[in-house]
Amino acid sequence: MEKAINGIHHITVIASDPQANYDFYTDLLGMRFIKKTVNFDAPDVYHLYYGDEIGAPGTVLTFFPFPDARRGKRGTGEITVIGFSVPSDSLNYWINRLAELAIDFDGPSKKFGYDYISLLDPDGMKIEIVADPNANNIMGWNNGEIPAEHSIRKFFSTTFYLRSSLMSEELFTKVMGAKLVGTEGNIKRYSFGEKASEAFVDIYEDGNTQRGISGAGTVHHIAWRTANDEEQNNWRNKVIEFGLHPTEMVDRNYFHSIYFREPGGILFEIATDEPGFMIDENFDSLGMELKLPEWHEPKRQLIEQILIPLRTKAFVKQN
Repeated sequence: MEKAINGIHHITVIASDPQANYDFYTDLLGMRFIKKTVNFDAPDVYHLYYGDEIGAPGTVLTFFPFPDARRGKRGTGEITVIGFSVPSDSLNYWINRLAELAIDFDGPSKKFGYDYISLLDPDGMKIEIVADPNANNIMGWNNGEIPAEHSIRKFFSTTFYLRSSLMSEELFTKVMGAKLVGTEGNIKRYSFGEKASEAFVDIYEDGNTQRGISGAGTVHHIAWRTANDEEQNNWRNKVIEFGLHPTEMVDRNYFHSIYFREPGGILFEIATDEPGFMIDENFDSLGMELKLPEWHEPKRQLIEQILIPLRTKAFVKQN
């Protein structure tokens, strides 16, 4: 049987204020800050990574924070929602937590049989927190604020807002090995990966809406998991056979990547699980120092002068 894409590797979003971004994802949502680096293609901008306690593929949400970025505008050709899994009995914890902190949220609601709540991050990115029985078997972690039994486990889903979805769905099923879960109202749900790696893509088709405008609070790209360079090259060949135009492999230090636009206009990346985020920091020190790829290291002093200082907290593993 042909290999299928093993779920989501990471998702990258455009943000504005890096400190507000850090505070929201670490303090409010309890994610671990696992890497402080720069956009390798534009090193005057941070690239901030959040995830589980080791930054496992399938948990990692990253940001390019441009301090002066305007808010993006929702529309077709973009990802409009990012969903996270929490254990099936944890939704009340999150409802109470957000209520106590006076954070606006919607729900609880139900979609495809799953209960969820939704809220907006500081730049208007829509986040869903989903009660997911699949998350019950994934070990949680405690950052000192949110108990391990209620912590975010992994990506649950994303929502693609497309003008026409036919060719995107062909790419999903014929190339990437996705399975159609079902249809609910205007939404089609596809499944990628299995068991702990499973994640869903909800497709919302709307032929009458303008394309989205990139900016703060919009997704830059979604990266899909593959194990290693050899598998990635096989995927590259399949994408070419489908009629799309992937890049050559790009070294991102913590993974290797290829990029291409899917037919609906969303930027896709296929990223390797290897080598991971501990090639330049150990478990205790993840996210504590500005890490640069070797080709930007000679410009460190200049880069550090340009970047806005970011106040971060040391991670203390809780038992």
